[in-house]
Formats: sequence, structure tokens, C-alpha cells
Amino acid sequence: MTSPLLPGALAMVDIPGPTLDADTAAHLRRYGVKAVCLFGKNVESAEQLRTLCADLREVLGEDALIALDHEGGAIVRPTFWPYAPSAMALGAADDVVLTRDVHAALARQLRSVGINWNFTPVLDVNVDPSNPVISDRSFGADAALVARHGRASLDGHAQEGVAACVKHFPGHGDTHLDSHYALQRVTKSRAELDALELAPFRELLPHTPAVMTAHIVFDALDPERPATLSRPVLTGLLRGEWGYEGVIVTDSMGMKAIDDNYGRGEAAVMALRAGADLVMALGRREVQVATLEAMASALDGGLEPAAVQASVDRLRALARRTPAHTDPELNPEDDRALLARGWERGLSVYGGPVAPPAGSRVLLVCERYAYRENVSERGVDADTVAADLGTLYDVELHAYDTAADLDWPALRGAADAAGRAVILATTGRHRHPALSGLTPDLHLALYNPYAALLVDAPAVVTFGFRPGARAALLEWLRSPDAGAPRPVFAPA
Repeated sequence: MTSPLLPGALAMVDIPGPTLDADTAAHLRRYGVKAVCLFGKNVESAEQLRTLCADLREVLGEDALIALDHEGGAIVRPTFWPYAPSAMALGAADDVVLTRDVHAALARQLRSVGINWNFTPVLDVNVDPSNPVISDRSFGADAALVARHGRASLDGHAQEGVAACVKHFPGHGDTHLDSHYALQRVTKSRAELDALELAPFRELLPHTPAVMTAHIVFDALDPERPATLSRPVLTGLLRGEWGYEGVIVTDSMGMKAIDDNYGRGEAAVMALRAGADLVMALGRREVQVATLEAMASALDGGLEPAAVQASVDRLRALARRTPAHTDPELNPEDDRALLARGWERGLSVYGGPVAPPAGSRVLLVCERYAYRENVSERGVDADTVAADLGTLYDVELHAYDTAADLDWPALRGAADAAGRAVILATTGRHRHPALSGLTPDLHLALYNPYAALLVDAPAVVTFGFRPGARAALLEWLRSPDAGAPRPVFAPA
């Protein structure tokens, strides 16, 4: 590496565990890394996280960027803070002050331990009910609503001195493939993209400190390369046509949409040439090294020095506007009531659900164990749902392992004979086709809200499985007619 600029100045990496070991610290120093993304493997407690961030800051320097996917809902890594409602719950409530306050609370949680960059809000407009990766992470299916609440999120983060990052540009909301696993192509016209996918991003650019790219090919913008690697998209559209001067960061280059089609090192250089400022070089040490070495070679020749310096300047400015300092005065527990209110306000109904009277005999049908799927955490298990409902009803639990193995006629017949109302709870990230057409008396959509479209029954839609979502559900079951009318789930 002969260039005076080390490749880590333009790279974000992850680290292997909850402490910064000497070997990892040496690796970060060797390549001049200034940005680290944390994951669940790095999180044990608030005190541990505070120490880790302080150690990272010492190694990364004053321009440190320490990031986390801390969206709310299913996309949070720390389990010791009160859980914020998902974006779609906030979109259902449609109160921008509430959204601003909830996202300010998310920012305070991060600032309390020294994290200064939050990879949220999601500005994808989720118009495809079968979307396997966005769903409740989006504020909704209407571009104006997404922009409205995206602005509130950006305001909340700015208020608390934590950098936000809108994603996934130009839009991951109308896709049926997950870019963690495959390369998606969107064939919409430019006019269609302007009216839907691009609209929230363009409207919010003046308030946006950073944009994360999508590993998706948009034929109308660049039919050859995904947005992350596309100069027409990043430099032509985002920088040139729209005049954006903030930070452009790639999504993880370890996702199969990139890794299986372009290779890590090659793709990293392509992203920089396209106009990205920061390459997310996540994964095993050998993969990080291969990526960083490819970037070092490109810095020695092939990358325009002025463009490289502009990227360094943008990243430095972002870090200095929102420094990674711990605020020990912040107590995330102070926001517990606010976040609970967010879950309660978002709880929605679909098809006119009727709650069984308290004390009723019910048969609960629920997946035994909801597994973790890609970026999201795993949902709630059947025993927990049964325990929740057991505070109101005489519950018999039928826990299943595979939806395709359900003998619905037998379950329905036995419940009817025993005088039990049938409640189906769906608790997984994905919708399972085997649930299509089932006829419970009540459906509890505790994770993917679009499961309500599959099941032939009225539903309560919580937009999440976290304790606050389940508490809001229990309150509705106790008093379904109390208070203001519930929002109606209205998918595209």
C-alpha cells in the first residue's frame, strides 16, 4: 500500500465479538479504518457496549463512525432497552410528532453508549405484500406517508445528535426477492419510479445526512448494474441531477446480490468508481482484507484523487457533526412509556375482528418456534403467546412446526366440539402459503402484517412481536371498543 491514504478511510467493517481484542485493533489500525458497524454478536449489555464504543473510538480516532441497524420493531440488536415500534406501526398511527419522538428515543439509546450513526429510516415504499425483506420496516405503501414519517425520523435523530441514514436507495419496496440472497431487477419506467420509489428520497435529500444504496438493478436508471455499483445512479442521478452532497454508503457487500455476481474486492472498487463514499466491507477477516487490498490498489491508481478526497471530506464532516461520545446522563428507561404508546397507537384491525369475551375457552394455533430470517430477529414462540392469552382466556395450545402439516379440518372440528374459539397467531417474518384460506375465528398477525391477507378471518395487526406490541394486543382483547377507533390495516 503506497498511497498516503489508507483504504480503511473509505471502508466500514464489522468486528468479531463484544470486546475489541488486540488483533482486531491492529487490523483496524493497519488499514486506517474509521467506520465500524455493530451487530448482535457485539452486544451483551449497556455497560459492555459503552466500553466497546470507547475502545473503538480510541482506535478509529476523532472521526470515528460507529453504526448500528436500530430501526425499531424487529430490527434492533440490543435486547436490554425498551423496544421501539416498527416503522409500519408508526405509519399506521400516522402521527408525525409520535414518529419524531420515537426516533429521537432510538437516537438517545444509541447516544447513551457512544454510537453515532443509525442506519434508519427505511424510505422503501412497501407496495408488494410478498416482499420478503422490507414489510413492517417500511412506514407503508403510500409514498407521501413514507416521506412524511421519514422526515419525522430524520428530525428526531438530528434533535439528539445522532446521524441517520435513509435506505435502500433507489427503493426496495416493490420487490419479491431479498438482496441478501439474490439480485433483483425492477423493470418500471422512470416515470413510475419518480412517482413511487424515488419520491421520498428526493423530497428528503435536504434533510438527509447519508444515503444507503440498494443492490438492485433498475432498468430505467441503469440496465447493466445494481444501484450500488452504478455510476448513472449514484453520480448521475443522486449527485448530478439531484445535487446531493451528503454521504453515500453501500449496503453490505457480503450480500449475495453482490458477492455471487461481482466478487467482494472488484465490487468495492466498482462502488467507489460509481460514486459511493463508504464501502460496507463486512464479513470474515480474510474477506475484509481482500476487499481492503483491492481498494488500496485502486487508490494507488484508477480512482480520481479529487473524488476520493471529496468522499473523505464528507465522511469526516458527518463524524464531526455527530461525534461518537457517550452521554452518561441518558437513561433509555425514561422512554419506556413513550415507546409503549407508539405500539398501542399503531395496533390496527382488518376485516372487523371481534375479541372473545374474557374467560372464554380458546384453541390457540401458533408456530412453535419462529426462526430468525436474514436481517430481522426471530419472532415470538408459541408458549409465550399462550402465556399472554392465558391471562384472559382458558387456552389450549396447538403448536406446530411446519404450517404445511396442519390438519385444519380436524383442528377446527375438535375446537367446535369442545366449544373453543379458534385463534391463529402468525409470528414469523415471512408469510407461509400453507396458511392461505385457513378459517380461525380470530387471526393475530404478530409479525408480518401481510399475513392478514392470506388467512380467511378478521385480524388484529400489531406490526411486531415485541413486548409492547403484545401488551397493546392484550389491552385491545380486554376492551376492544375502548378509546378511539383503531386504524384499519390498508395494504396496497
